[in-house]
Amino acid sequence: MGRAFEFRKARKMKRWSKMAKAFTRIGKDIVIAVKAGGADPNTNSRLRQIIQNAKSANMPKENVLRAIKKASSKDTENYEEVFLEGYASNGIAVFIECATNNNNRTVADVRSYFNKCDGALGTNGSLEYIFSRKGVFTIESSNITINYDDFEMDLIDAGLEELDLDKEFITVYCDYLDFNNMQVKLESLNIEIQKSELQRIPNNFKILNAKEAEKVVKLLDLLEENDDVQQVFHNMSLTDDILIEMENNKL
Repeated sequence: MGRAFEFRKARKMKRWSKMAKAFTRIGKDIVIAVKAGGADPNTNSRLRQIIQNAKSANMPKENVLRAIKKASSKDTENYEEVFLEGYASNGIAVFIECATNNNNRTVADVRSYFNKCDGALGTNGSLEYIFSRKGVFTIESSNITINYDDFEMDLIDAGLEELDLDKEFITVYCDYLDFNNMQVKLESLNIEIQKSELQRIPNNFKILNAKEAEKVVKLLDLLEENDDVQQVFHNMSLTDDILIEMENNKL
């Protein structure tokens, strides 16, 4: 069937793998949220947020309900949230958020990935000046039925910092401390949230060429494949030309 078929097959398998990993991550998030605030999404805003994201990730409803029930059991193991920071090759800053039941294993794995890719795991707080923690809400533009100016004014009261508009989606940014206020405000306006999350957004970016980016991408792939890793943030920037060049090199 040729190389093109194999490439398409590989891409499809990769998508399935990413979906399975997304479900695993959501399952861990549910455990952490339920252990911290209970199994009722009406009184647990973090759990409510995770359920929204599960829907956005096409996670079946029965899987979500099963995960909540399992998380409510005393026998379910606890997961600890661990934040790790370091530099990949060419000075790219990398921030990793983990959920683990074995902190020593997770730290050892992440350190080995950095070492393999000519990077170095740093100390907590070393990247604080590079990333800002923000609440990010994604809404389908079609869900907004009120005047945009009025909509913006309503959100300013809840801590709005930036409103990014395009034809399909609206992205709302706020300080992470205002995350719950913003979620409650959007819900009070009867606006369906497509996705909501806390992100670490770089205050500056480093542009790399295809050659320089290779080891950074390898490190990011290793981190993304680790079951203890929930999210990875970095400040690498690649132009469209570089992205096309790197994709062509994989073919």
